[in-house]
Amino acid sequence: MVKGIDLFASAGGLTLGLTAAGVETVCAVEVEEYRTRTFALHTPHAEIITSDIRRVEFKKYRGEVQLVYGGPPCQPFSSGGLRKSHADDRNMIPEFLRVVEEVQSPAFLMENVPGLVAGDRFRYLSQVIGQFEDLGFQVAWKVINAAEYGVPQKRRRLFLVGLRDTPFEFPEPTHGPNRPYPLVRVRDVLPEEQVGESNPAKVCYAKNPDLRPSPYDGQLFNGGGRPINLDEPCHTILASAGGNKTQFLDTLGLVPEYHRHLREGGKPRTGTLPGARRLTVKESALIQTFPEDMEFCGPKSAQYHQVGDAVPPLLALAIGRAVLKYLNREQTDRPVVTRNVRQRTLF
Repeated sequence: MVKGIDLFASAGGLTLGLTAAGVETVCAVEVEEYRTRTFALHTPHAEIITSDIRRVEFKKYRGEVQLVYGGPPCQPFSSGGLRKSHADDRNMIPEFLRVVEEVQSPAFLMENVPGLVAGDRFRYLSQVIGQFEDLGFQVAWKVINAAEYGVPQKRRRLFLVGLRDTPFEFPEPTHGPNRPYPLVRVRDVLPEEQVGESNPAKVCYAKNPDLRPSPYDGQLFNGGGRPINLDEPCHTILASAGGNKTQFLDTLGLVPEYHRHLREGGKPRTGTLPGARRLTVKESALIQTFPEDMEFCGPKSAQYHQVGDAVPPLLALAIGRAVLKYLNREQTDRPVVTRNVRQRTLF
């Protein structure tokens, strides 16, 4: 059994997927208590440390752990943030490097936002890769769209994988045109009826709508939450969801008509969109491919944050299997397929 450490663990999306791939998480570190409480519900056997990672030493795991993984805080590198990159006090990539060096694991897996490869931030990423190479790793990186691996969500994330004795190759996409499986639609994972406690945030017409070719893009309504096309993967579930940034369902099918109205020169409407409702925590979690019986701790705002901040477990499973091929030196080529949402687990 490959043993691993989950850094910046949040609710444990990476751990859930890697557990399904065959990794035993023996330690998880997360500074926020609600998240560690959530983590403990599905992985109680791990040593769960609720602390600032800068105060934690990991040398006791040297020789015992084969894989270090995690997603350092992405705010320093997000295209929607302050873009301070490595100068941001929240940059914890040096801590990820420190843990890998202390543990001396034969492999690591790091996740972050695609903004880390944009503009001047790529220079910093190159420096980080150089530091991993100085530790003896061969490093591969790729920006991955989760929808291409069976997640009903167009979520793009950067992954770095390092191995000590061989180059890593990311798994080929499995879902989409000319691939073994079609893209998983939102309607494939959400029941027809609402599941979970209602979100009271209203959907109002934007005063100055941002019109795009698709009615499901742009900003026709208040906040950052967009309408969901049930026949496609949805836009990224945001960590800032809970209020107006929560994606919403257009239950009466009025969004395409309003989009057409605007394109034909009609004036923006006022008030609320009839029949619209924001996703619940439960529905957001299903789109993220968390297990159906997954529980999240804390107030609703904290639960939405945990869901939106996570690596989709199904994506973690796909990448985890590829990493384990190198660590176990054996083939594990079972297809990654999303099962019916009414089953107890998605794996």
